[in-house]
Amino acid sequence: MAKTLHPNQIHAISHGAGPMLVLAGPGSGKTTVIIQRIRRLTEKMGVSPYRILVITFTKAAAEQMKTRYAALQGKSGVMFGTFHSIFFRILRQACGYSLEQVLSEDERRNTLQKLVTEARISVQDQEEYIQQFFSQYSLMKNQLLDVSDFMPDGLPKDEFVALTKKFDGWKRRNEKIDFDDMLTECYDVLSQDEKVRKAWQDRFDYILVDEFQDVNRAQYACLQMLAAPKNNLFVVGDDDQSIYGFRGASPSFMLDFPKDFPGTEKVFLDVNYRCSGRIIRLASQVIGTNVSRYAKEIKGNRELGDRINVFVAKDSGDEAELTAQKIAHLLEEGMPIEEIAVIYRTNIQGGAFARALFRRGIPYHLRDGGFHLYDHWIARDLAAYLFLAENRDSDASLLRIVNKPKRYISKDLLAEAEQMPYGLLRSLHVCPSLQKWQAEHLESLEEDLRQIQKRKPYEALRYVRKVVGYDEYLSDYAAYRKASLSNMIEIADEITETAKGTESGTEFVRKMEELSRQMKEQSKQKGNTHGVTLTTFHGAKGLEFGAVFLPSLAEGIIPYEKGRKGSALEEERRLFYVGLTRTKDRLFLSFTENRYEKPLKPSRFLMEMGLDERLFFKENRRKF
Repeated sequence: MAKTLHPNQIHAISHGAGPMLVLAGPGSGKTTVIIQRIRRLTEKMGVSPYRILVITFTKAAAEQMKTRYAALQGKSGVMFGTFHSIFFRILRQACGYSLEQVLSEDERRNTLQKLVTEARISVQDQEEYIQQFFSQYSLMKNQLLDVSDFMPDGLPKDEFVALTKKFDGWKRRNEKIDFDDMLTECYDVLSQDEKVRKAWQDRFDYILVDEFQDVNRAQYACLQMLAAPKNNLFVVGDDDQSIYGFRGASPSFMLDFPKDFPGTEKVFLDVNYRCSGRIIRLASQVIGTNVSRYAKEIKGNRELGDRINVFVAKDSGDEAELTAQKIAHLLEEGMPIEEIAVIYRTNIQGGAFARALFRRGIPYHLRDGGFHLYDHWIARDLAAYLFLAENRDSDASLLRIVNKPKRYISKDLLAEAEQMPYGLLRSLHVCPSLQKWQAEHLESLEEDLRQIQKRKPYEALRYVRKVVGYDEYLSDYAAYRKASLSNMIEIADEITETAKGTESGTEFVRKMEELSRQMKEQSKQKGNTHGVTLTTFHGAKGLEFGAVFLPSLAEGIIPYEKGRKGSALEEERRLFYVGLTRTKDRLFLSFTENRYEKPLKPSRFLMEMGLDERLFFKENRRKF
């Protein structure tokens, strides 16, 4: 063992009884440590494999660890599983649940869809609304909060409370549970039923947990009960890679572990076997700025490595083209295409890079499944304005935008117009019940359509948003729905950017349809990883590449607009740290001077790496 493992790895593997916290930096061989720890327990310490529990976060990770352990002729009987699978075992024995009672994702979505319809909740995109509801519902459950004590993000509080009660009531009546219930109901059973709790405490002598930095409050509370009173809990993770705050994860669980488990032994796997020395140095400088963390000094076992490539683009379109150009050069140099990744902050950013790579004929795959930007309701609204300007008889387009912004064209008036033999727009003008003030709004719309028709799509969309007042409509809608206006504006900005280079509304609509088709094709090819990886920082977790591009490193993007203070800023910094440490050798950092016609300021994270902010305005490429 000593010939192949680092002393700190051996220290962790050789730990005896009691709690242990293993701080495992990026590329530090944590999976090897867990597997060798299991072998030591069974082969050297005489622990029965049937009394060892290994918990991971994904089924794939559990299967991979089980396979690697078996390949080393490890003794059979060790239980490998995810939090959900282990907790469901407990519920199945304690409550008699069967797999048939677990809601599939489709059943869950369809059930909520019916409840939303029954409640007559009016939203622009029901699918988007359902996703947001479940995001907040899961966060509430993960934090073990009652619905009355939870403040949802992006949804009206009263509406969220009412819909939560309807959904929970439906599950009770139909004797169904979902994956969120597995956590909360397991917590309830373990905390309230002493017999069940003691039976499961006696079931395992040793518990090992991978990716511990990703645990939420419900998972941590259940772990505390399962490990007691022996507390032979061996947890492995990196507080600097805790990036799932939106799911309830927090580095505080790692930071508080020694306090919650007195006598905890702590070891730091401080050798990064993945990254070059230069990457390690820069990443350490950035993450060292965070306050709520364990202080660490990561070392490498490789040479300093290639210099970092930093370049400046005038806007996001130019940045995507420069990125695609540099990727083409890497491929010419012989780098395998699967070894290249572009990692960005939000899904919306992926579209520009997908378009640039497609134009060069470079294959790519969207790891996160892609954000269906071109089918979003905002995209359809903007396209409808342009299409209606060129096709006044397009009733479908008129119905989409007639009250965006508010023109007070009522449903009754529209129904009256639909009975007439003309197109809807013409019919509205001659409706007997049309009021003077409604007619004035229609005349204003007609004039706006004439102005739109005179302009090329990019300028036409700017006119729709700023002069017609579509952005004001988005602001009113966001306020009414308690949704994120900044997200809506970003979508509108990206669609507007897409219009550049098109000559007519019809051409723009066709371009949108083609881009939508491409994105859907990519989404279908989930198992196909051939091509450049396009992914968010969150989606890149756990991956490694030979070359990584981190684009759009500007304030408001990374750190994100909402994450510029306190704990939110620290999580943004951890996200950036995760992105930096995905590369083994080549790192490309880029900054755009403008985005959507708005000037940007370089991300503070670049300054924390030691770069002089002035460099971004004097040079368009610098190596150091």
